[in-house]
Amino acid sequence: MRRLSAGAVGGLLATGAMSVVMLAGRGTGLMSEQPPKRIVRTLLPGSRHRPKPAEKPLAVVSHFGFGAAAGSAFALLTRRRRPPALLGAVYGLIMWLASYQGWVPAVGALPPVSRDRPARQAVMALGHVVYGMTLSTALNRLSDTPRKDLS
Repeated sequence: MRRLSAGAVGGLLATGAMSVVMLAGRGTGLMSEQPPKRIVRTLLPGSRHRPKPAEKPLAVVSHFGFGAAAGSAFALLTRRRRPPALLGAVYGLIMWLASYQGWVPAVGALPPVSRDRPARQAVMALGHVVYGMTLSTALNRLSDTPRKDLS
């Protein structure tokens, strides 16, 4: 249970780091609207082309929730090992590909990687690499934290 919790916390921290990359991508004009917002807008009832009430906070909550769940999954996959940052980067890229070539286009939120704007997908791929590397680093540090004696 401790490892799952560390993975969730690591996933939250990693999602924060990834979000910085995504905001930088928007700030430099490489991306317009943030993908989590587009995904939430698509999944909510009504037109997927019109803004909806509460889509922004729902996008933030769902993005961080997904990141925490993916962090816990990574913690389970790596068991008690100390995953290197490179393994985290690979995990992040697998998440990016499974999402942006798989379920995200399947729900109609964005086109698949192969047909999307290269700049957006470059930012998203880099963001997922940052996510994975941050996740593995955070998981290692959180797992190394000594337990307090409760007696």
